[in-house]
Amino acid sequence: MTVRVQMEDFDISREIAQLRRDNPRIGAIASFIGVVRDLNDGDSVAEMTLEHYPGMTEKSVEDIITEARGRWQVMDALAIHRVGTLKPLDQIVLVVVTSAHRGDAFAACEFIMDYLKTRAPFWKKEQTQKGPRWVDARAADDAAAERWQVK
Repeated sequence: MTVRVQMEDFDISREIAQLRRDNPRIGAIASFIGVVRDLNDGDSVAEMTLEHYPGMTEKSVEDIITEARGRWQVMDALAIHRVGTLKPLDQIVLVVVTSAHRGDAFAACEFIMDYLKTRAPFWKKEQTQKGPRWVDARAADDAAAERWQVK
C-alpha cells in the first residue's frame, strides 16, 4: 500500500508499472484519475487550492485503503492526492488497485475514491470570477459513500 500527498504531478503509467512490479498474479488493475474542472456550481473556476493536515491526512487515507483490503481481494493499492494550487486540467488524485479479478479491483477502487471524497481531511478553495470560495461537501458524495456502509 502506498499513500502520497504531494504538490508534484504524477505519471499514471510510471505509477502503475511500479505497482505491478512484474507480478504475474495480478489479473486486474483499476484506476481513477480526478482532474480540476473549469466550472463548478455554475461558476468558472480559474484555480483550486487544496490544503490538508499533514500526518493526519496520510493516516486517514491509509485507513481507507486498509478497510478496502478487508472487504475485497486486493493485492496492492496506491493513492496519490495533490495539494497546493492547481489549474483546470491539472490532475488532482490517482487511485490504483491491483487484484486477481476485475470485480474486486473495480469495487475497491470506487470505494477508496468515495471515501477519499468524504472522509479524508482535505479542504478545497476555488478562485472564481466572483472571488475565492471554499468548496462545501456535496450530498452526492455523501450518498456515494453511504452505499458502502455495512448494515
